[in-house]
Amino acid sequence: MKTRFTKRFTARAEHIDELGHVNNAVWVQWIQDMATAHWDAVARPEDRAAFFWVVTRHEIDYRGNIDAGESVTGETWIEGPARGATSLRRVDFRNDAGKVIVGAATTWAMLDRASGRLVRVRPDVLEPFV
Repeated sequence: MKTRFTKRFTARAEHIDELGHVNNAVWVQWIQDMATAHWDAVARPEDRAAFFWVVTRHEIDYRGNIDAGESVTGETWIEGPARGATSLRRVDFRNDAGKVIVGAATTWAMLDRASGRLVRVRPDVLEPFV
């Protein structure tokens, strides 16, 4: 079973766009916030000290939205083994009725903090996440 991480988000007035919903850029920020919080909570201290991650791709499906004052619960997990320097992360946001209203597949690349260069993701780095 995959280690899943959850975090709650509430839409504020500044998150709302001209359509009256949470703006797409806010959803992207929340996706990134989920990934960072998951890494910080689960990764081994030595891995947090040695590596950092950057996004190389976001693929997002919007199936619904929320209004100011409403909340969603985000859930994220690592999907499958790493491929070279990259890892696939899934994120689902559920409304209070439990329906997935936004789902994402994001690809992240791991970089070495000392050199700033891409490095192959070793299985032991992802082990705490699976």
